[in-house]
Amino acid sequence: MFNKLKQINDLRSKAKTLQDALSKEFVTGTSGWGDKVKITINGTQEVTSVEVDPSAMEDREKLQNYIKDAANDAMKNLQKTMATKLKDMGGMDLANELGDLMKQ
Repeated sequence: MFNKLKQINDLRSKAKTLQDALSKEFVTGTSGWGDKVKITINGTQEVTSVEVDPSAMEDREKLQNYIKDAANDAMKNLQKTMATKLKDMGGMDLANELGDLMKQ
């Protein structure tokens, strides 16, 4: 029982370390010819900034699509960053440990 609690605490500690590392990551997604819209998000998936070129505001429908595309691009970039960071920090080991713990 105590061994299982220790394993849970170790996993919690590793997960917290990973979460802290990811919160310091920032990625930017862009859209529109000439990057009319730029959206930056952090590793906890919070939007930290939005930049809109004034020329993009002339057409509301295009602007809406630019924003959507930039947000999707930022999320795609974040997923790549998170996968790399997870791999670098031994994240697959963390996932395997969690799976093994759940089987017990």
